[in-house]
Amino acid sequence: MHRIRLIAALALLAACQDAPPEPATEPAAPEPEASTCADLGELSGSLSGAINTELDWSDQDLRCESMRRPDDRGVRIRLSGKVAGERLAIIIALPTLEPALTGPEFDSVVTITVDGSGRFFSTPNLGTCWADIETNAPLTGDSALHNVAGSLTCVGPLGEFNGDAFVDIRELRFSSIANWSKS
Repeated sequence: MHRIRLIAALALLAACQDAPPEPATEPAAPEPEASTCADLGELSGSLSGAINTELDWSDQDLRCESMRRPDDRGVRIRLSGKVAGERLAIIIALPTLEPALTGPEFDSVVTITVDGSGRFFSTPNLGTCWADIETNAPLTGDSALHNVAGSLTCVGPLGEFNGDAFVDIRELRFSSIANWSKS
């Protein structure tokens, strides 16, 4: 079974050389005790398909994490919260976004994971989702941390990596922290 999953993973990565999916599993994040979103976090929208829910997460419901992408191009934003007793994470990779840059249609790779389950859904490559960035402003006292806010649109579903299910994203609005530091 593990060999089949490894072969499937390698085949998917080979097919998506331009924009490999974000990591399949991430360590389960502990519940935030204080805001990890600088009191600016929010996520709202609709998911349908294998995960069918309305998201309306405020700052206290969210865990916000971010880092530069591995190739040092753009940034990756991770927002997570609870859905039906499970921790759901939405990762938005923005390869062309830079500090203070705003505007429409930033190409995005989007991954949704259900922490601890091994299930994740991802866009196959760039060109399926894009983000309209309305805010990209430094936080007071730290030029590496920015509040990034906008909306995300996907023209196709996010396929399940190790299955045949999918998730559609509709009307997703987000506000989070982007960490532009290189470490």
